[in-house]
Amino acid sequence: MSTVLIIDDNHAVATALEVLFSLHDIETQHADSPQAGLSKLDEQPFDLVIQDMNFTADTTSGEEGQALFAQIRQRHPDLPVILLTAWTHLDNAVGLVKAGAADYIAKPWDDRKLLTTVNNLLELSEARRELDRRRDREQRSRDQLTQRYELRGAIFADPASERAISLACQVARSDLPVLISGPNGSGKEKIAEIIQANSSVRQGPFVALNCGAIPSELIEAELFGAEAGAYTGANKAREGKFEAADGGTLFLDEIGNLSLAGQMKLLRVLETGRYERLGSNRERQAKVRVISATNANLPAMIRDGSFREDLYYRLNTVEIVLPPLAERPGDILPLAQHFLAHDRPLSPQARTLLQRHPWPGNVRELRNVIQRAQLLASGPRIEADDLNLPRTAAPQRSVVSAQEPDRVRIEEALERANGVIAQAAAELGLSRQALYRRMDRYGIPRD
Repeated sequence: MSTVLIIDDNHAVATALEVLFSLHDIETQHADSPQAGLSKLDEQPFDLVIQDMNFTADTTSGEEGQALFAQIRQRHPDLPVILLTAWTHLDNAVGLVKAGAADYIAKPWDDRKLLTTVNNLLELSEARRELDRRRDREQRSRDQLTQRYELRGAIFADPASERAISLACQVARSDLPVLISGPNGSGKEKIAEIIQANSSVRQGPFVALNCGAIPSELIEAELFGAEAGAYTGANKAREGKFEAADGGTLFLDEIGNLSLAGQMKLLRVLETGRYERLGSNRERQAKVRVISATNANLPAMIRDGSFREDLYYRLNTVEIVLPPLAERPGDILPLAQHFLAHDRPLSPQARTLLQRHPWPGNVRELRNVIQRAQLLASGPRIEADDLNLPRTAAPQRSVVSAQEPDRVRIEEALERANGVIAQAAAELGLSRQALYRRMDRYGIPRD
């Protein structure tokens, strides 16, 4: 049940409000002076304050109310405050609303309008508390993950990133091949490093090969090595990546760029642990944990015949999906601060612009933007203009919009939660009671 604190020296006013709110399951407490009200706020949490503007007899200036509001705002900056004012104090009330007061109600008040205002503020307060609780749970979960596993300095705060990292840690101890899928620049190699760092071969080498950066005619030599004279320019024998990774991990990025001939040889190595250098008939053996990554649609490539289905299922024993940075908005500011290396802070406008940008180049683009801003910025902090980003990008959903879902979002959340109200409410950043009220408002059946 929500609790409202009424700070008013007029007991008749306090009693009238207490009766009104009690009829709508809102608990109230009363303080008859600013000092008593501040003491109650220090003793226990409240969801809302309704305060008068004058407390001394024959005083009508509103200065006492202004002073009380300033103290409440200083001690409890997120606590909503409604000002109860006579018409003569309207200018003062409007000024305080601009300074952060939630609203003002003129005496005598309209019960219906007052209840609407109070219920809206209480719902928002409930949503904020639920959001704070969810953030606390997510922080504890991240802390536990960091304490339990070696995360190779990964910077993350978004639940989507945490799920990918958690899965990487879970599968690390097995010898199963892992496929990491996600767009270019999203951090797939960092996931591979985490798997290596927590695997049974963590003491062995970690060898990475970008299959998309090697010409198709040389990729097999890169993977399996080549004898002298095996191809034009091969003046001496060379070691392949499988030999270099023996006893450790081989990370094959952009695996979709591997030729069909290379795919066949890779499949054989995965199945038998044996391979041959290019230009040689002698079999070699290596024990290698293979982690592959791609930004391509491998099932579509299988359908058009450019990727082997048997290799896909051999590589895809476990798949870890790393979403693009735009779908991990919680990571943007922590990563930006990490790339700044505590050199200087980001201005509020710069932070907003970073969160609005769609980041088609993902983490790699973010790093480049921050490094350029560090070089060009002349002031004590990074300003929005230093980022050199367009100002026309569609904004991310704000916290408020996440707390004020429309009918479609509510129905989608209920569907994902299989009708479990608590789960849907948590996803939407609402309490169960607030979600029920919205369901009733939109005519969504409770069953």
